[in-house]
Amino acid sequence: MGYLADMEVHLQTGLDLAVTSVGVTWRETSSPGVSWCLLATEAGAAGGAAAGGTVLIRMDPGCGYPAHRHLGVEEVLVLAGGYRDAEGEYRAGDYLRYPPGSVHAPVAIGDVPCLLFATARDGIEVLPGGGASG
Repeated sequence: MGYLADMEVHLQTGLDLAVTSVGVTWRETSSPGVSWCLLATEAGAAGGAAAGGTVLIRMDPGCGYPAHRHLGVEEVLVLAGGYRDAEGEYRAGDYLRYPPGSVHAPVAIGDVPCLLFATARDGIEVLPGGGASG
């Protein structure tokens, strides 16, 4: 599907992120080792992980989010750690823009948790049997 080749951007600014979780309310997901924090929802969205909005996602090493389809554009900034999916590996400072209809199943890599800042316009659809394998 090669759609990421033209949309992947690496921040080359010597980005040094200090990420803390003070005051963050993490919600467990049905995927072991994966939690999220809702920051904002799209106007009219019902709220929750599948609705359109902006979230922080935390994946423990080796854990991942199930295969899902983006109903609108999804933008992701890797704040800490990294993840892989069928298109490649991404590390802290990487920005990705997934087009509507794209599908992936991110899995955290390395030995520290992966922390993502993500905006999913129009939400996502978790696919049946969508195990977390990138």
